[in-house]
Amino acid sequence: MNVIVDAMGGDNAPDAIIDGCIEALQKQDDFMVTLVGISEIIKEKLSKKVYDKDRIEIVNATEIITGEDTPTKAIRNKKDSSMVVGLKLLKEKKGDAFLSAGNTGALMTGSLLVAGRMKGIDRPSMPALVPTEKGMCLIIDAGMNTVCKPLNYLQFGIMGSIYMKLLFKLDTPKVGLVNVGSEDGKGNDTLKQAFGLMSESTVNFVGNIEGNDITSGDVDVAVCDGYVGNVALKLYEGVGSFFLKELKKIFTSNILTKICYLLLKPFFKDFRDRFDPDELAGAPVLGINGLVIKSHGSSKAKTIRTAILKRTIPLIKNGIVDEIKDQFKNMEVKPSEDDID
Repeated sequence: MNVIVDAMGGDNAPDAIIDGCIEALQKQDDFMVTLVGISEIIKEKLSKKVYDKDRIEIVNATEIITGEDTPTKAIRNKKDSSMVVGLKLLKEKKGDAFLSAGNTGALMTGSLLVAGRMKGIDRPSMPALVPTEKGMCLIIDAGMNTVCKPLNYLQFGIMGSIYMKLLFKLDTPKVGLVNVGSEDGKGNDTLKQAFGLMSESTVNFVGNIEGNDITSGDVDVAVCDGYVGNVALKLYEGVGSFFLKELKKIFTSNILTKICYLLLKPFFKDFRDRFDPDELAGAPVLGINGLVIKSHGSSKAKTIRTAILKRTIPLIKNGIVDEIKDQFKNMEVKPSEDDID
């Protein structure tokens, strides 16, 4: 397996990206990495590292897409950027996946313009995993499509089910439609139509759900538009961080609470890890011709290592791209004209 990595994407690039790749390679020996970026910089950084030189390849790209770049203009004008070159390598099948911590909008746009949309897919989607009382739940979409049609919700549910089946070995993932109430008939006209489509589909649709149904783990896939999904995801991360900070204040307030903390420290580490964005790193762009993985912009070495080992490699092995292609190959849709701006 070969993972193509955008070495210049993200706030901490290229150091954190390179370090994360090396750490991943040291922990698992069945894949290699192609680092894409300014070769002189990458070579200089690697010269100070200890790693298996046979497992890292460098492909030169002279430009960098920054967080301030306008997505579509960046993809079209910076054709020798590490992101565009990496996506082209993926399209040419010179790697099994492409990982980037760079500009999210540019990566979404580039995935469509360079790799291309799968046959039968109206809108590709980017999901996100969150912890629940019973395990993990996939929020889909988590920010790629802020305005959706009824068909999009159905396709998100299908792609999300495939993702959870392959990654967590669930036979029939429970799929819910995020709404303002759990009763049938709730929501606006779009959600009502989406409810009808999902009810008649082959997914294991359990009906409308509310936000607390996600945290309770009553569903494995929470379907929503990207606006709702992104707000839910950020709130999830924020609440987890808030509780950790408040608990730290409580357990460091006096000598007695400090002693209690020492006794309970292993349990709090497990709790912290469940909400750690670095442990949940790596969101695939589902519905395009190739496996593209997005890591968050502030990715550290640990983040990249996790994105490779816990998301990218398992999804390559499970063949998620082919699974989705097979599911949608006979679905006829007219692609949306307004998904690239």
